[in-house]
Amino acid sequence: MKNSKRIYVAGHRGMVGSAIMENLSANGYSNLIIASSSELDLRDQSSVRIFMTDHKPEIVIIAAARVGGILANNDYPWQFLYDNLMIEANLINAAHENGVQDLIFLGSSCIYPKMAMQPLKEEYLLTGSLEPTNEWYAIAKITGIKMCQALNRQFARNYISMMPTNLYGPRDNFDLKTSHVLPAMIRKFHEAKINGHTPVSLWGSGSPKREFLHVEDLAESVRFVLEFPGSLDYDLINAGTGIDQTIKELAKTVQRVTAHEGDIIWDATKPDGTPRKLMDVSLLKKLGWSASIELEEGIQQTYKWFLNNIDDIKQVEIK
Repeated sequence: MKNSKRIYVAGHRGMVGSAIMENLSANGYSNLIIASSSELDLRDQSSVRIFMTDHKPEIVIIAAARVGGILANNDYPWQFLYDNLMIEANLINAAHENGVQDLIFLGSSCIYPKMAMQPLKEEYLLTGSLEPTNEWYAIAKITGIKMCQALNRQFARNYISMMPTNLYGPRDNFDLKTSHVLPAMIRKFHEAKINGHTPVSLWGSGSPKREFLHVEDLAESVRFVLEFPGSLDYDLINAGTGIDQTIKELAKTVQRVTAHEGDIIWDATKPDGTPRKLMDVSLLKKLGWSASIELEEGIQQTYKWFLNNIDDIKQVEIK
């Protein structure tokens, strides 16, 4: 693939999109197309169609989405369903209408059934019930996968859905109402430390197991798939480390990195979510890619970014 190809990265200001932009730029891609949310409302079909027609990208990467943790998904089901359906449908359809042959759609490990066998294989999609606390987001993402598969089947497009495990890294969302578990922990432990090492209260029992992938590793995997020679023959690919740990183990790691010395209190009245989510990443490894950033190293980097940007981190209001 020529580095001069026009690549539209939707969601370039988010944690995932910005990491992809930085990776592409660092590897010689100079013809990158972007638009902020104030310039282009991805939920508006007409605006997206006009934008795609005007800019004529050759490749589209969909990193734009409304994302959040258990609390946000549970409290705002309509926004997580509607916004994500509109964003992906408008982008995928406009790309197809404008003859874009290559597209990468980024989803989430929550697309897989709550009680699926571990590790989660791509073939487990739609084989069981979803985790109720985030089924709205999952249903939207499953729809995006099926849109890509339908276009591949009917029009021979090369639209690939990549399903990352839990992501973290610089520019993550640290808002305690809407964030995922790892950035929420970083903020909680940091604030408890500066308030005299007060106890930190965390949701659930701490027994569920989770896998975490640094966003820079994900960005590297996206470029790897874009540059893969020839046809992949796959339209759904998991991206992760293939290694998980309990939430209690994660909490201890974050506590160590942030230098918090207080107690950890587990609130059993709050939900645990899915008991385990470990991705089977054998397909991506077979193709030749694997993650390189160790979890504690990645948390240290993320905490450093948090400290350097703490004045700009604000609470997010969902509308």
